Amino acid sequence: MQTTPRPWGVFTVLDENTKYKIKRIEVNPGSRLSLQKHVHRSEHWIVVSGTALVTCGDKQYNVKTNESTFIPIGEKHRLENQGTTSLVIIEVQNGDYLGEDDIVRFDDDYNRS
Repeated sequence: MQTTPRPWGVFTVLDENTKYKIKRIEVNPGSRLSLQKHVHRSEHWIVVSGTALVTCGDKQYNVKTNESTFIPIGEKHRLENQGTTSLVIIEVQNGDYLGEDDIVRFDDDYNRS
């Protein structure tokens, strides 16, 4: 397993094949991922530690430890950690294409396009 650093934390791919990918994502306190969407995949997020502030479409809500949420294909979304400890989630991606380049960013704290 390889852990990949990001400006907001790290992710590790735990398992993958042609139709799914499972990641462990750790978001640093006070950090958030970009507001984004995916063209080819949906995502299920299960919080295993901390509380996630989730933006999905026009809604914003908290997902706590042992809770989950679903992000449909094509839906704008964001994952954020407003807490003081690391947020850890398990992400299950499903779709026809699971490459890291299947991302359209709308807003990014780290000036990525």
